[in-house]
Amino acid sequence: MSDASHTVGGMSQWQLPIPLWGDDALDLVPRTADETGEAGGNATTSPRGWADVVGVFDLETTGIDVTHDRIVTAHVGLLDASGTALRSRSWIADPGVAIPEGATAVHGITTAHARAHGRPAAEVVAEVTAELRDLFASGIPVVAYNAPYDFSLLKYEALRHGIPPIDAPAPVVDPLVLDKAHDRFRKGKRTLEVVAAHYEVALVGAHDAAADAIAAGRVAQALARRFALTGPVEELHTQQIAWARAQAESLTAYFIRMGRIDPDSRVDGAWPIR
Repeated sequence: MSDASHTVGGMSQWQLPIPLWGDDALDLVPRTADETGEAGGNATTSPRGWADVVGVFDLETTGIDVTHDRIVTAHVGLLDASGTALRSRSWIADPGVAIPEGATAVHGITTAHARAHGRPAAEVVAEVTAELRDLFASGIPVVAYNAPYDFSLLKYEALRHGIPPIDAPAPVVDPLVLDKAHDRFRKGKRTLEVVAAHYEVALVGAHDAAADAIAAGRVAQALARRFALTGPVEELHTQQIAWARAQAESLTAYFIRMGRIDPDSRVDGAWPIR
């Protein structure tokens, strides 16, 4: 990160020591009493679940094509059990291409603003990738709403700039997949704004990378409470792979039935990266 701070979508970006996730972050990883040596009568704390400490990740971009579009803003953070941000880091990048008006209408960043205030895309991609690697290495799950979009686009950006990509992010928690799996027949849209409202999570400034990332993390925590998702996060990660595949198959059948895609077409159900 450069010395200068930038403003992204009205939210101030502030610097933290590098690396962002140090030994103190490792101490935040949920551990059982056995792991902490506090088993039996000597235990002083209750075992904690994966939702007590979660990483959060979101991108705002030039478009929806993960192989060709570029990062405009990004956020990686860390939330405690109450959803309070313990760590927070945001970026604005100069994507090196014009930002379409349609994308600007979503996130508010113009080409001129990105060129004037953004950092080189390669630096941003490298730093975002490094922060996520540190979270995964610490055993902290990363929440991303519609995870295949963000992780896939980041992968292709990394390849574009000669940066080793994260090919198999894990553990990942995707509130979109969880919500569809546990409240399958609820009618209505499943956008982050709608789902956040359903679980009574405030989302102020939608399509700001930081606001979306934090709201998604809090939605994941709300889902964990609502549906008692207290098992090991590694098992939850594996379950989401199957749920995402089944959801894609169901959506494929619906699109074929409605005539929106050819009978031989399929919705890609790969998760959490494509």
